[in-house]
Amino acid sequence: MARRKFTDVERKLMKDIASNIRQHLSRCKMSQKELAEKTGLSTSVISDYLNEKTLPTPGSVQAIADALGIKKSDIDPTFNDLIEISELIQLPIVGRISCGNGSIAFEDIEGYEAVPRDWVSSGEHFFLRASGDSMIGARILDGDLVLIRKQEDVENGEIAAVMINGEEAVLKRVYKHDGMIVLQSENPNYPPIFCPPAEVRIIGKLIMNVIKFN
Repeated sequence: MARRKFTDVERKLMKDIASNIRQHLSRCKMSQKELAEKTGLSTSVISDYLNEKTLPTPGSVQAIADALGIKKSDIDPTFNDLIEISELIQLPIVGRISCGNGSIAFEDIEGYEAVPRDWVSSGEHFFLRASGDSMIGARILDGDLVLIRKQEDVENGEIAAVMINGEEAVLKRVYKHDGMIVLQSENPNYPPIFCPPAEVRIIGKLIMNVIKFN
């Protein structure tokens, strides 16, 4: 499986993050090796961030910010996004999804999360709780709250909530290749899953990962 292509937005963010790290390394007169030692990250990971090859996980951003004595938003500007909220709506946090009689049903709703109406301007939306570490390369960690827009199909390479043979919904990057559905994790420890289309049900597209810092 070829390495996925980053979107223009992701590439712009990687460029900004790399520039911010370099700026603060220079200010602190700190080398890449010293940053790696202070953060516990490998020198190759630091190099990837500086060479705009990948996006840092939220945990890496926190570790780098702590090592440099700055705020997370000084590294990753998305942590400083302020939204002017005019109206909030409540969306269910779904614990389980079933597809009885061909229709999707939400079960084990653990609660509701208030979000700006602008986030969900069209379509039906709900939250799922991410489980495991298979999507850490997409900055989705175990326990994260992910916003899903209900839809039956996605474009190649998009992340979706999918069910395989009616089992529990999982988050995977979806590809369609040679008449098969390929479900790709964002962790090299997990091989791609190849399924006939009849065995896969796309529940919805990942819209965003809502990260909370208590």
